[in-house]
Amino acid sequence: MTAPRFAHLLRPELADLAAYVPHTGDHEIRLDGNEAPPLLSSNARAGVAHALAAGGLERYPDPRATELREAIAAHVGATPDEILVGTGSDEVIALLLTTLSQPRAGADAATILTPSPTFVMYRLSAAARGIRVLEVPLDERWDLDVAQMRAAIEAGQPNIVFLATPNNPTGNRMSEDRIRAVIEAAEGALVVLDEAYVAFAPASLAHLRHVYPNVAMLGTISKIGFAALRIGWLVGPVELIREVDKVRQPYNLPTPSQRAATFVLRELRAEIDHVVAHVVGERERLGRELGRLGFGVSPSDANFLWVETKRPAKDVFEGLAASKILVRSFHARGGRLANRLRITIGTREENNRLLEAIARWA
Repeated sequence: MTAPRFAHLLRPELADLAAYVPHTGDHEIRLDGNEAPPLLSSNARAGVAHALAAGGLERYPDPRATELREAIAAHVGATPDEILVGTGSDEVIALLLTTLSQPRAGADAATILTPSPTFVMYRLSAAARGIRVLEVPLDERWDLDVAQMRAAIEAGQPNIVFLATPNNPTGNRMSEDRIRAVIEAAEGALVVLDEAYVAFAPASLAHLRHVYPNVAMLGTISKIGFAALRIGWLVGPVELIREVDKVRQPYNLPTPSQRAATFVLRELRAEIDHVVAHVVGERERLGRELGRLGFGVSPSDANFLWVETKRPAKDVFEGLAASKILVRSFHARGGRLANRLRITIGTREENNRLLEAIARWA
């Protein structure tokens, strides 16, 4: 409980927020966090371990993350000056919100716009900074509702529009024509295309960054096997990167994470391809098997499945937890999410255990 003496100093928006606390407990199989299964070879693990161990602990990290930005630039087809690196995409999102927080002309508050449901940190990070959040429901196929997005842009005059594609938690890519329509309607805003899961999709939308001057991209290595390193990045116009860099802490990325992530991006392409191929193959197999059991499975371009249950999702979630398998349930959100689970793709053995356990809840 907050001590009374500090209550008058707190942002009022915090009263409606809760700290993000992942599920804990005794689970043998965790398919809740959209992490990659442990498939790296022993040689790859040894190389990462060597990179993590290198460097003097008495020295501060490179404040510019020079080598890492060069590696990311080569990875995504950009220049180092177009790259800003953060402690996961979460920090990059927070830096963007801090930088672009001046209310638009005629608006009474800085505002962001997102579809719903989508990655929760857009909303939480904005609300924690006193930025107004507008949310527009996705359509019946979990794609963008362009008419409603346009109306929200016109009425709300957002500073930033966040579009995750593939989207979390629904797993699908947003239609490019619809994304283009939203970008064109949001001419006065920054449109951020979050491609955290693009490795598992057929193609990237990075080319839109060269078509529209108000577009920036988010990326990460967290979903392809390196979540522990906490590396995310923004790719955008040099003038935007320069301004966002002003609010970044000078030593935000530890030396071990910088060196290991650089090694990953430069040396482990074949390993990453192996992880992605496994996930995509298992995603298709698991989706088919869940469909045969009677579950509804939405098309996915990510490393997880968006699953509709016939019984209340809460019951299925708790039944799986009793079998020591953790997935993500959205039953607390109610409405059309009341019967939805998000299931991360694990190893073949983990996926088989899931199928065996969930069959009882079909």
